[in-house]
Amino acid sequence: MGISNHLKEIGRGKDGARALNRQQAQDLMGQILDGRVSDLELGAFCIAMRVKGETPDELAGFLDAIQRRLPPVPACPVPTVVLPSYNGARKLPVLTPLLALVLAQHGVRVWVHGPEHDPGRVTTFEILQALKALLPSMIHAPVRWEELGASAGVYFMNTGMLLPGLQRLLDARRVIGLRNSGHSLVKLLQPAPGTLLISSYTHPEYLQSMGQLLELTGQHAMLLRATEGEPVADPRRTPQMDLFKAGIKTTVQTQQTGPLAELPDLPSSRDISSTAAYICALLKHAKPIPTPIQRQVQHLLAALDTACPAPSLTLESTT
Repeated sequence: MGISNHLKEIGRGKDGARALNRQQAQDLMGQILDGRVSDLELGAFCIAMRVKGETPDELAGFLDAIQRRLPPVPACPVPTVVLPSYNGARKLPVLTPLLALVLAQHGVRVWVHGPEHDPGRVTTFEILQALKALLPSMIHAPVRWEELGASAGVYFMNTGMLLPGLQRLLDARRVIGLRNSGHSLVKLLQPAPGTLLISSYTHPEYLQSMGQLLELTGQHAMLLRATEGEPVADPRRTPQMDLFKAGIKTTVQTQQTGPLAELPDLPSSRDISSTAAYICALLKHAKPIPTPIQRQVQHLLAALDTACPAPSLTLESTT
């Protein structure tokens, strides 16, 4: 059948394009994920949706197609948080690994997915790899579906292992030079039922569309303003945090306003070794965790009904 009939609807320009319904969107994305579209059709889809913009129904249909193609995940006796990490560090050190490890300290299984490497940026995977020798029982990276454990810890899976067709969609950015629907979808992906998704937006206009989608799909999620695209609270200023449960939104944290009383003690460099050393110091309580991240952890644990104190970590020597 192909996707030409869908392209005729979404590719009529900003004013003439028509939105797809949820079933049509699911069919379109299913064909993309199954590799049944040419590179030319994939590029046309990316540009058409970039110009038109996605509706909540379209995003819901795209997610339906993704969910149907993911292998089933066995039930887990410990609470699970899903942490999409796709942007990495640009100007600030990437502290998504810190958020994941602090949650794991509290007995949470944290499932991180994203790229292993990204030219010009430092990724969460690279930081986790640097810390893995010190925390071998807590960090599992990378893993495959069958290696996703049922105990507390941090488990990293790259997108190609998660769903190869979705990786192809993300890779189109390197050719076209523009983000596409796939970059929104990965931040909304909840691979297993009963988990808590941490989703983030970069541009203010996505707050409304992503919030509408979370309400429409009834996901259990936290939504906050991203820190350089990452789903961790900005260590310099507390963002608004909204919690969604069964389609109902609650603002659990208001945005910090006014000038900062004191800047957090961040590493001077965003490189792998400096960031890993900084995270180690925070985990050993040698330095205080930035207040915005502490608040994010508290809200997540409350949403998971997990309130046990984090134990002190004994980091293993590599010598």
